[in-house]
Amino acid sequence: MKTMLRFAVPMILGNLLQQCYNIADTLIVGKFLGADALAAVGSAFSLMTFLTSILLGLAMGSGTVFSIRFGQKDTLGLKEGILASFTLLGAVTLLLNVLIFLGIDWIIWVLRTPDSLVELMREYLLVIFAGMIGIFLYNFFASLLRSLGNSVVPLIFLAVSACLNIVLDLWFVAGLNRGVAGAAEATVISQYVSGIGIALYTKLKFPALLKREKQVRLRLSRIREITGFSALTCLQQSIMNLGILAVQGLVNSFGTTIMAAFAAAVKIDAFAYLPVQDFGNAFSIFVAQNFGAKHTDRIRKGIRVAVLTSLSFSLFISLCVFVLARPLMTLFIDAEETAVIAEGVRYLHIEGAFYFLIGGLFLLYGLYRALGKPGMSVVLTIVSLGIRVALAYLLSAIPAFGVVGIWWSVPIGWFLADALGVGYYFLKQKKQIA
Repeated sequence: MKTMLRFAVPMILGNLLQQCYNIADTLIVGKFLGADALAAVGSAFSLMTFLTSILLGLAMGSGTVFSIRFGQKDTLGLKEGILASFTLLGAVTLLLNVLIFLGIDWIIWVLRTPDSLVELMREYLLVIFAGMIGIFLYNFFASLLRSLGNSVVPLIFLAVSACLNIVLDLWFVAGLNRGVAGAAEATVISQYVSGIGIALYTKLKFPALLKREKQVRLRLSRIREITGFSALTCLQQSIMNLGILAVQGLVNSFGTTIMAAFAAAVKIDAFAYLPVQDFGNAFSIFVAQNFGAKHTDRIRKGIRVAVLTSLSFSLFISLCVFVLARPLMTLFIDAEETAVIAEGVRYLHIEGAFYFLIGGLFLLYGLYRALGKPGMSVVLTIVSLGIRVALAYLLSAIPAFGVVGIWWSVPIGWFLADALGVGYYFLKQKKQIA
């Protein structure tokens, strides 16, 4: 437990700070620009999360390969893996940027954005997408450093960047009156600070790993290896956020009040269970390193510790969110917006009671990714999100449920995916680490 937590805590703190990018946007936009701007930024957040999840999935898959090579002490394999991964992620980032800017109007239409919010959405998205290169740089180098056992430095760069983001948000939105574009500009500048900063640090601290040498080449076999691990992890992340995006479109059809409530509540929701998500990622790196070194006894002990830790934390956070739902909502929206706050509280009371289910799911994702079975993580994601989306559309169409049906679809999806993942482990996977 001590080893795993010592590695996981900086990752958790770092990604909590990363959430501050969008938390700051939501909070400041909600307070200074009102419910319409909050609804637009919140809807854009779901889209941005989906697109950046592609880069995050590629980085996470690459990090698994780096961890295995590091555990095997295969220096050449690690160096060539780094080169292959950087090339792959860079190409995907450029491709996404081109596609996004060419199809932005179509994207806004697909999200079923109300006419009154279309211009606000376009204004925010055109700026926020310019930060994708910064996101790529940060996630790539953070994954590399974490795979080497250093989870503190990514935290430091994020701390500086998050603080800068809040300061710039207040200056651009409240001081310069730049509206939603100002909130996006603050986020983009902060993303480039963290991305370029961590890249320069890694270059200076580990010059041997990044130095081009004759024996280190961009090999097709290395790209295939990185792609094999990353593609399924990327697919998993994309499916997860595509499902959320599909739900966002359904939420948008219920009008501005529900959109604003969802925009604020989903930030609280994500912030609440982010620690167990990052603990799952740390657990995955721990398992991958020990799997590469063939220390199966440590993997078994790590599984027991991880389950206990994730369950305990999830139950504690559920209690906090359930009790503090209303005060948390008023952080993002004026207390006079009673309808928005009431709907957000209802969402948090339903969702917040079941964080232990999503905590278990993140552990299962990490375990199967580390054991070279990322396809199973994709299956669990499809089950979780597929059921969520199907139930959301089905239940919300029934007058007795309405929008509450969307909220209840989430924990039901988590539960069924957990049941499948645990069952598969005991039937098929446990013997691999016996």
